[in-house]
Amino acid sequence: MSTEVAGTVRPGGRRRAGRAAPGSATVAVIAVQAAIWAGATAVLALWWVDTASVVGPAGWFTGAGRITGLLAGYACAVLVVLMARVPVLDRTLGTDRMTRWHAAAGRYTIGLTLAHAVLIVEGYALTGRTDPVTEGVRVVLHYPDMLKTTAALLLLLLTAVVSARAARRRLSHETWYYLHLLTYAAVFLAFGHQITNGADFDRPAVRAAWYVLYTGAAALIVWFRMLTPVRLSRRHGLRVAGIRREAPDVVSVLVTGDRMDELTVRPGQFFRWRFLAPGLWWTASPYSVSAVPDGRGLRITVKALGGHSAALATVRPGTRVWAEGPYGALTPDRAAGRPALLLAAGVGITPLRVLFETLPRDPVLIHWARRPEDLVLRHEIDAIAAHRGARAHYSVSHPTGYRLPLDAATLRGLVPDVAGRACFLCGPPSWSAAAEAALREAGVPAHRIHHESFTW
Repeated sequence: MSTEVAGTVRPGGRRRAGRAAPGSATVAVIAVQAAIWAGATAVLALWWVDTASVVGPAGWFTGAGRITGLLAGYACAVLVVLMARVPVLDRTLGTDRMTRWHAAAGRYTIGLTLAHAVLIVEGYALTGRTDPVTEGVRVVLHYPDMLKTTAALLLLLLTAVVSARAARRRLSHETWYYLHLLTYAAVFLAFGHQITNGADFDRPAVRAAWYVLYTGAAALIVWFRMLTPVRLSRRHGLRVAGIRREAPDVVSVLVTGDRMDELTVRPGQFFRWRFLAPGLWWTASPYSVSAVPDGRGLRITVKALGGHSAALATVRPGTRVWAEGPYGALTPDRAAGRPALLLAAGVGITPLRVLFETLPRDPVLIHWARRPEDLVLRHEIDAIAAHRGARAHYSVSHPTGYRLPLDAATLRGLVPDVAGRACFLCGPPSWSAAAEAALREAGVPAHRIHHESFTW
């Protein structure tokens, strides 16, 4: 199938590409990173104030163990906050960035925890003139809360294993999701050990500050991950209004409810949907809103990529729905007033279809797919292009690749002013990486390339 263009091209000369000023997202990233590092610095200062001197190998090992232990405890709190899906953070930093930070915090937490265990046991062994194995057994069996802490370490290691890329490919999203929640149990089990065995928590003020840190992180989880979704679902009484098949393995689900005009959703955002039907109620999956909200309902468009998504085609009208959100910063604000280029692969078209309808200033959309039938929602996109005088390009695979190569030359040929546009991507990770590389080669700065991952 050859490349096709839907709609008409607006007349006008080529725009001059300018340098975009850092937006609110950049300011938010700097502010949040500064807050995180300030907390880590305060933790190191706590150790410094409480340490008069470090003498001999035993002192160095024990001191290093205390430092890594304090930082591991602090990293646990940061990890939980990043799992809380606080709306102000999600909408300014973006889900994709929050996902990367959460993954990095997990690696830091596990690395610091392992280092703490090895260093502190070695330090105690040198002090007691014994071997590390004997000392390790003594610490686990005779120190307060150490059995629970050992269980916490094993849970963290299990979480790390199932989060590894090779394991993720072999696990269903639902299995990975519930195993990943073991992080909460690990943090809970390890907290007592920090207070009872940590020499730095002898002072009441320091102990109180640590309680505030962990209580605050737990409160964010309870409020935004538990109570807010319950409140949203009870207030709006969400339920399935209908199912429409868009392609052999793609369906659109229309969700309606009460007072839907009060549910604020920005173009490009997504919810985590929990359908209260047999086999579906136990997991919440992220799906983007695929039509501009009309005050009466929301629509999602889902490709059958696993057991949960495939089962949505069989959901009956009237099925109750719980939703978390809206989430995501892939919204018109990211364009910062510039014309936009939207690049989609497969069912990644869903959030970009809404942006194509709502973004001002001559948006251009390019949709890659494996088969013609995978160009889902094309009839809607063609209608939007015709109505707005916008441009939509399509490309499907042939034996040697896409009809439209995903490279800088193709992008410049279709969109001569690509270097001056804000660019939005949505598709599989490998495709997104190739698209981002092509855009960078075409002259688009990194801060004007926007995409999100919904994998956490």
